[in-house]
Amino acid sequence: MEKSLKSIATNYGLYLGVLLALLTVLSYAINLELLTNTWYGIFILIAIVAFGIVSVAKTKQAQDGYASFKDAFTSYFITVLIGLLVSTLVSYLLFNVVDTDAAAVLKEKTIEKTVQMMENFNAPSEAIAEAADKIEAQNQFGIGNIIKGLAGYLVFFSIIGLIVAAAMKKSKPDTE
Repeated sequence: MEKSLKSIATNYGLYLGVLLALLTVLSYAINLELLTNTWYGIFILIAIVAFGIVSVAKTKQAQDGYASFKDAFTSYFITVLIGLLVSTLVSYLLFNVVDTDAAAVLKEKTIEKTVQMMENFNAPSEAIAEAADKIEAQNQFGIGNIIKGLAGYLVFFSIIGLIVAAAMKKSKPDTE
């Protein structure tokens, strides 16, 4: 059963990674500004959580309707980890190898969106300028920032995964 859990989670992680990579490449090809769109980000978040939930459900189904908290969380985590790794690798290659100019354009779009959002929240102009300068000074697609971003996403999605695992676990009844 352990092999089944890992193979199910790995498969769904690869499906998720392909979806995320495809969305990134399509957004790059169609309009880079899509990558800074709030609705795009929300869709990505929902897709990641949905693939994790489906992975847990399929693992539970493969184990005759039972999955411990550990099995449920492991299935969710492996799916999300593989999906994010594939997506991160594609983004890294796209913006550091294939088209470094696109990374600069994306940085400018990110600054514009950040300034616009902060102005909508009536942030002080000093704070807006500081935030813009901070974004300008960093390399969004540098290996350090990519690793930090990946780690942050894993922590965030792991918290959601703990909730999903708690909700979807079902222990086998004791047969004494």
